[in-house]
Amino acid sequence: MKFNSRTDKGNVRATNQDAFFAGELSDGSVLAVVCDGMGGASGGDIASQMAVEHITDSIISVYRPDMSDIAVKSILISSLEEANKIIYEKSLSSPDYFGMGTTAVCAIVKTNKIYIVHAGDSRAYCIDDVGIVQLTKDHSVVQRMVEEGTITREKAVTHPDRNLITRAIGVDRSVNVDFCQETVFQNDLILLCTDGLSGCVSNEEILSLCRENGVDTIADKLVDEAKANGGRDNITAVVIECGEVVYG
Repeated sequence: MKFNSRTDKGNVRATNQDAFFAGELSDGSVLAVVCDGMGGASGGDIASQMAVEHITDSIISVYRPDMSDIAVKSILISSLEEANKIIYEKSLSSPDYFGMGTTAVCAIVKTNKIYIVHAGDSRAYCIDDVGIVQLTKDHSVVQRMVEEGTITREKAVTHPDRNLITRAIGVDRSVNVDFCQETVFQNDLILLCTDGLSGCVSNEEILSLCRENGVDTIADKLVDEAKANGGRDNITAVVIECGEVVYG
């Protein structure tokens, strides 16, 4: 599998509170983690970096190629839950860190499967020959409003509360995370990103850029497009091209 990534502070923010990791596991599968920090001048930086480091180290230390689907699900969920406890305890250690937290979307992409766990509004997409599908559901105020029928999906894009999230890593003593598992095929593209990308680049634009560019340049193109469309927030994109499908 091939993968590439890029992060940028965007056009407005003074610092970049996003953090990410993308790398190979022992069997050639790809592990990717994307976090978008929040809370104070430095708290967001610390929360996102702590989350990425803990989640990555936790998964790599226990991952084995022959793990069952249930075992992979377990290590993904526990890695976010443990990161939550560590960041929450850090937030209580100083007034400067009070209330800090971070979104997190984490994926393991094997030859024909993807496992995803997330909290917040950082997203995972799959782009294939048919189109683009959002694999995660935002934990956000506007997503809840859409589900309740209060606003349309179109209005959610520009709603003044679009940046308010309902779940995050580190803001409470415990966190409820969502998990999903999907089948993927050779040449499918997986995109993990923060809302600095998804909030400035439409699904149609993402699909077009993914189809027009190779995996080595897609992340750059997506970030550049987000900046061209305003770059209101920090922007992070990790793109993974799925390898040959193996059955059995």
